Amino acid sequence: MERRTGDLIKCSAGGETYHTFIPHPLPPNPPLQLDSEHLDLLEKANRSLGRLDGVVAILPDTSLFLYFYVRKEAVLSSQIEGTQSSLSDLLLFENNELTGVPLDDVLEVSNYVAAMEHGLKLLRGGLPLSLRLIKEIHGVLLSKGRGSDKTPGEFKRSQNWIGGSRPGNAVYVPTPPERVIECMGDLEKFLHGEPEATPLLIKAALSHVQFESIHPFLDGNGRLGRLLITFLMCAENALSDPLLYLSLYLKENRSEYYDWLQRVRLEGDWEGWLKFFLVGVQQTADQAVCSAKDIIQVFEADKSAIGKLGRASGNALRLHQLFQKKMLLTAKQASSTLELSPPTINATIAHLQKLGIVGEMTGKKRGKVYIYNKYFNILNRENTP
Repeated sequence: MERRTGDLIKCSAGGETYHTFIPHPLPPNPPLQLDSEHLDLLEKANRSLGRLDGVVAILPDTSLFLYFYVRKEAVLSSQIEGTQSSLSDLLLFENNELTGVPLDDVLEVSNYVAAMEHGLKLLRGGLPLSLRLIKEIHGVLLSKGRGSDKTPGEFKRSQNWIGGSRPGNAVYVPTPPERVIECMGDLEKFLHGEPEATPLLIKAALSHVQFESIHPFLDGNGRLGRLLITFLMCAENALSDPLLYLSLYLKENRSEYYDWLQRVRLEGDWEGWLKFFLVGVQQTADQAVCSAKDIIQVFEADKSAIGKLGRASGNALRLHQLFQKKMLLTAKQASSTLELSPPTINATIAHLQKLGIVGEMTGKKRGKVYIYNKYFNILNRENTP
């Protein structure tokens, strides 16, 4: 079924004409036509979400998994925008070590982590998912480095576009600045169940396209649009922790993702987009559950191997626990935290290296940085730029 999802408005600038898109308020009109495939995908996605939320119960420390999972998402989401920073670059940067990529690339990813943490703090403090929260998150997202001159925390006051060198040859020209407040206000009402309540995953799917179509900020819209999916899940208590991130799925299916955004705008095919989105939710949630189980198995296997070291096993087990919490450590940090002498720490690190648990990642003779290899590899297996 074809439906109009918005209006194309003719504009002119610099002697040329172009069309901007102003989306109609949600929900779609005529209403969504959900068939048996939609309902089956919706049920599977909801089941996978439930399993993901339940993974909290089997993890020895959810906060550790969450700490690194948020960073993995920050890297993937930024890679969609062309950033070359990797997970190891981000972890080194946070450990005050030099990385092999431009500083702006790492700052962009670091800002994403800060924006995620700030948004969750606001939500847990009682602030609803609102325009105020969205603007505050954006302010953190573009606080430093690339994009910091693009009015962080403020809706755009000039026309932006996607693809091309100007609006006249752009692939897509989003909502003009004078209509952003109106369109975002309508989106805020939809997020809060007006004019009618909408099932959560359908709401997330529709609102993501709507946000991307409005493109309310001069920069950072893609990253923030993906963050909003996770914030919505947490705001509506579908997830107790922010463990659902679609960036890997969208990165792997980037061309199809952008095609679906355009098909919704031009043809009104919300139903096709919804199927694509629900498959992504199911796959992403299942991958997160698989990663959590793999990490638990690695921790247990390594703990068992360390237990066979004899007299050295006591300190090695303590260091292993510390690596579970930090993943990246210098000998100095380990010595200080565990209150063990430098020679003892160096000998203990050597034991873990011999077992293949720990590796050195800088190649330096001094100030070496050690990483929990197998833990890192589980989180990093989809993070190639």
